[in-house]
Amino acid sequence: MRHTISVLVENKAGILARIATLFAARGYNIDSLAVGETDDPSISRMTIVVRGDEKILEQVEKQLNKLIDVIKLNDFVDTEHLERDLVLIKVKTDKNTRSEIMQIIDIFRAKIIDVAANSLIVEMTGDEEKIQAIINMLRPFGIKEMVRTGIIAMARGG
Repeated sequence: MRHTISVLVENKAGILARIATLFAARGYNIDSLAVGETDDPSISRMTIVVRGDEKILEQVEKQLNKLIDVIKLNDFVDTEHLERDLVLIKVKTDKNTRSEIMQIIDIFRAKIIDVAANSLIVEMTGDEEKIQAIINMLRPFGIKEMVRTGIIAMARGG
């Protein structure tokens, strides 16, 4: 089962390594990990996406809650929430393919953020399925380079 976990932590050196070690010690591969400051610079939010067994993940969550620098943990598995990922894709292009690539970018409401003679850099934000869809559409043209931020998530409502 896929879990998106939000962890509020004190913004201190070493906390990322301690949390990643807890997952690795249980044999979990982290699919996505995004970390950034919140509105309070002394607190960071980590968004971790993992797939795994409920019981083992429950134990990992209990151990995370015991870490002194962890303020709050929320597994969004049963919570209505929004997820977003950011991707930058450098696509091969020439005068014959540029307009077709630009139409695809427009359909996905993505942005061209750099243009060169033989490539375009595309920026897009969306959920995992939308990101994968544009990657699949651009792949036949030749993806020269790609980078993703990892999923960030927030619970809906109050």
